[in-house]
Order: sequence, then C-alpha cells, then structure tokens
Amino acid sequence: MRQVGLILEDGFQLMGLAALSAFELANAELGDEAYQLTVLSERGGTVRSSMNTGIETVALGVIPDTLMVAGELVPSAIISPGLRDYLARSGKEARRVAGVCTGAFVLAEAGLLDGRTATTHWAHAANLRSRFPKVSVDEDRIFIRDGNIWTSAGMSSAIDLTLALIEEDHGATLSRSIARKLVVYHRRPGGQSQFSALLELEPRSDRVQRALTYAREHLRNPLSVEELAEAASLSPRQFSRVFREETGQSPAKAVEMLRLEAARLMLEDGRHPMDIVARDTGFADRDRMRRAFLRSYGQPPASLKRSLKLMEHSTAA
Repeated sequence: MRQVGLILEDGFQLMGLAALSAFELANAELGDEAYQLTVLSERGGTVRSSMNTGIETVALGVIPDTLMVAGELVPSAIISPGLRDYLARSGKEARRVAGVCTGAFVLAEAGLLDGRTATTHWAHAANLRSRFPKVSVDEDRIFIRDGNIWTSAGMSSAIDLTLALIEEDHGATLSRSIARKLVVYHRRPGGQSQFSALLELEPRSDRVQRALTYAREHLRNPLSVEELAEAASLSPRQFSRVFREETGQSPAKAVEMLRLEAARLMLEDGRHPMDIVARDTGFADRDRMRRAFLRSYGQPPASLKRSLKLMEHSTAA
C-alpha cells in the first residue's frame, strides 16, 4: 500500500482536495486500499480554506511515498523553517513530491525547484518566475515532471496530475477509467489550451502519439495521411485504421483540431494579424480558417478575437 500525504495550510484552495478524489476512486476500482490517504499540516488540527471551511489534519511526521502540497488562493510569501526542513527531506526521501497549483511556490521556497522546470497557475507564473530565478517556469503546461518533483497548473489540473501519478503506478487503463468517472473536463482556458486536443484524443500507442506530436510541431505542412503515416512508421492504410480505432477521429479531423487550438492561442495572444494566424497554423488562408472556426466554435475568428478582448477588459476592470 502506497502512502499519499496532502499538505494543507491556512488559506488553501479547496479545489486542491480534488487530487485525493482520484486516489479514492483508484482504491474503489482496485477493490483494495492501493493508497492510504492522509491530510497533513505542520502542526495538525483544523486548517481553514480560503472559504473558511475547516479540514481536520494530522501533524507532519513520517514522510510518505507521495507527498503533495495544495495551493493557496494567494501564494504565501514565506514558509516556516519546520515546513521547509520537512519538504527538503521529502525531496530526498519521498518517491514523489508534487506541488498542486500555487503549491509550486511552497516547493520553490524549500529549494526543491532550483534548477528544475515547473509550472503553476498561469495567473501566478510571472510571480513564480520573478521570485525564484533558479526555476525554469513553463506556464503553458497542464503538469510537469522533473525528476521526482511534479507540479501542476491551476485549479482542476490537480486531477490531471493525480491521474498521471496513478497511471505511473497502475497503468493507463485504470487512469482512463478514473477519468471517466470523474467526468474530467479537458478544455483548458488561456495559454494552456493548446494541450487539450491531445488530451481529448488520448492515443493509446506511441506511434499514434508520435504522429500527433509531429503534426502539432509541423502545422504549416500539408499533413496528409501519407506524411503522418511516415511519422508513425506505418503504411497510410494501416495508419488511418489504427488512428481512428485509437482516437475515434479521422486524421484530417484531428489535424483540424490541432490547427484550431493553435490559431485560438495566437488569437488569445492578440499580437497577430489574421493572415499570419492562418498561415502559421496551416489553414493557408483566412477563409478556410473562418469555416473551421464556424464548424467548431460557432463563430468566426474575428468575433472570437473581439470577445476575448472584451473578457480581458472586463477582468482588468
């Protein structure tokens, strides 16, 4: 039985507890206690969330197999010497240490992210980068593993990270089953949206995954079935059959999904003319891109760009 500990401190964000729900479902699915779950805090007792909800915790003690640190709505400026020492030991003794959302700030304060690549909630990424220059911050990721240290993006990405931990322990079949039970919402807003298509397609084999990765990195290419099949080291006929079996989509539809996400990301960035967006994402011209946006989003890219600007102004206000 693997021990999992989740550290909470006053002001923690309740969404971080979603990580434990995935482990709980793993226990139910396996028919035994694959994971022993413990909610921790430095001194134990009641810890209050950012919504003032109280959660009972156990004081820090034995270092678990997997230690997770929940994020706070507003990242803490400092951590106590006791917590810092415990985390420093955990980085050496635990099999895995994970920072959920802004929990990355706690790991960084303890020095666990020095010289590593990490992610966090996109709204706090610049702050993490500024405060901890030894950390390579990549805010455009759902979660990142660097050695035995894991970090995740904001809010519901705690579930994505936990599913990856469960997959490492028990395989992809169990992880996918738990994801279905959790009714995981794959679409990611903001800068993390470019990864949602690959999550949604969920290819099972390395060959199909390799073809999709190739497509995402070569969107300007025609990306014909022949080109993708070559990337997957399969014949075109075999590739088309395997691709549809694994993803439920045709290669052409999957490529369009990748192009749409890349185009939407460029529109969100707000610095690129429509012609450049269409060219760089492989739509070739604005009209073809417009038709694809209408099919998938129900509005043309120009309207989407205007609505994104309105959302930005509303948030700023």
